[in-house]
Amino acid sequence: MRIAVISDTHDRYPASLPGRLADADEIWHLGDVCAPETLVEFEQLGPPLRVVVGNCDDHPAWPEILTLEREGLVFHLVHIPPRRVPPGVHAVLHGHTHVPRDEMDPSGVRWLNPGCITRPNQGAAASWAWLTVKRGRPLQWEFVRV
Repeated sequence: MRIAVISDTHDRYPASLPGRLADADEIWHLGDVCAPETLVEFEQLGPPLRVVVGNCDDHPAWPEILTLEREGLVFHLVHIPPRRVPPGVHAVLHGHTHVPRDEMDPSGVRWLNPGCITRPNQGAAASWAWLTVKRGRPLQWEFVRV
């Protein structure tokens, strides 16, 4: 399973981005969409689109947290990184900081942030990521520059 992970679009994204995500099995947006209309083109691509609400969003249909199980692994999707990881989670995916992240904590939980599509922070390039999940294999995380 190949999942496109984006975050912090803040009402805009490069025109080439939807085409680059078209082959995804799913698309996960980690918040700060701002205007829901921003997602129309992504919704029309076909793969399921999962969205969590960010601190700049006001959309009642988007949850603050999504816990998803894919290929035997449990993913915790949230905009602002939590202080504690819920039990049973293999990876925490978050946005908010506008800085790409791929870290393993001492408990074995992987912390992932695709970076920011439009306004990267701390000298990072604008980015998103591919998450590849295969049952019984370590997950793969690949940053992609916009």
